[in-house]
Amino acid sequence: MEEIVELLEQNRLAELKEILIKENPIDVADVFEEFPKEKDLIIFKLLPKDFSSEVFSYLSPEKQQEVIENITDEEIKFIMEDMYLDDTVDFIEEMPANIVDKILRNTSHDKRKLINQMLKYPENSAGSVMTVEYISFKDNYTVKQAIDYYRKIAIDKEETDICFVTDSKKKLVGIISLKTLILSNDDSYIKDEMDINFVSVLTKDDQEEIAALFRKYDLTTMPVVDHEDRLVGVITVDDIVDVIDQENTEDIQKMAAMNPSDEEYLKESVISLAKHRILWLLVLMISATFTGLVIKRYEDILQSAVYLAVFIPMLMDTGGNAGSQSATLVIRGIALEEIEFSDIFKVIWKEFRVSILVGFILSGVNFLRIYYFTKSGLKTSLVVAISMFLTVIMAKVVGGVLPLVAKSLKIDPAIMASPLITTIVDTAALIIYFQLSVIFLHI
Repeated sequence: MEEIVELLEQNRLAELKEILIKENPIDVADVFEEFPKEKDLIIFKLLPKDFSSEVFSYLSPEKQQEVIENITDEEIKFIMEDMYLDDTVDFIEEMPANIVDKILRNTSHDKRKLINQMLKYPENSAGSVMTVEYISFKDNYTVKQAIDYYRKIAIDKEETDICFVTDSKKKLVGIISLKTLILSNDDSYIKDEMDINFVSVLTKDDQEEIAALFRKYDLTTMPVVDHEDRLVGVITVDDIVDVIDQENTEDIQKMAAMNPSDEEYLKESVISLAKHRILWLLVLMISATFTGLVIKRYEDILQSAVYLAVFIPMLMDTGGNAGSQSATLVIRGIALEEIEFSDIFKVIWKEFRVSILVGFILSGVNFLRIYYFTKSGLKTSLVVAISMFLTVIMAKVVGGVLPLVAKSLKIDPAIMASPLITTIVDTAALIIYFQLSVIFLHI
């Protein structure tokens, strides 16, 4: 970075160009993010056309917009034609209307038609993440014909390791790897060498389900077909990595009681951040009313034994944390398709046994701590310890069950994570605590 800055300041552009073209396009794109518009445009115009279009595909939407606004129509045309179609679609989706118009005006008719087709697919569907930059053969090709065809068109395609085989009606009938193609006899027919055991998805299938299939079958490429089984595109593993990252981010945000946002934290406005957070905070604040009602119901007990209030925060926090641990593991298991709703009783049994062990240790430590260090007396120490034991059992079972129930009701299990479970567990923990106080302390 220091060398680049120095060369720019000294106007040694030829040397700068030599340095940049030896770097990975991703690293050059990172350099762009560090410079103001005036500087990065100088760098961009230095780069060879092929290299600059590749760098462009890795820039942030803000930098891409800056570049498009300040280069010629001819340069835009080259970039658009050189970019892979799925990258072009992703880029267009991020741009304001005036920039989109400028881009489409400088895109070939055929590519513009494909872009418009892909933009019509529902957001987060297979159609919205697929690419049409793939290689397909007719099933009546010989291996020699297929290899000749491959050599002719592969340079412009994104996916070249796996090829797809279609019949005369463009229905997908098989796949063939480049390795198999090269090692096969030239006179063999593709239909005799292809693999008919393949996994495909429909254009409107959800991207989260597709990511699960990639993980399950250990795929690098997956064909996308329409409702008549005609091949319309392919999804590559690099796009699925982005999908997995997006879905994980969304789940984390939901687990923290926020509406998901695609914006980067530092680039999102304060108003937008507040808007994404306030709804769930309001819901949880109102739901916490139940906790208040329980305390009000037992206010006579608190008035006659004020010292009991000292242990309420500890019980509620421990219960909430215990429930969140179980919920997090179960939600992750659901996401990885390791746990189904039919496993609910297995989950209950496992969490019950875990909670017995955890609850016994926590309640034992608390009994000793309260009895010996707070001098609260034997009965009070027992009440707190037993309350802790029962709260942990209840919290872990509830934390394990709620995500599965949510999944069965077609609700995102992540919503059932920490905040909601904490609210439920808090109310139940207080009821347990006060009822045991009545029984043991005769208040």
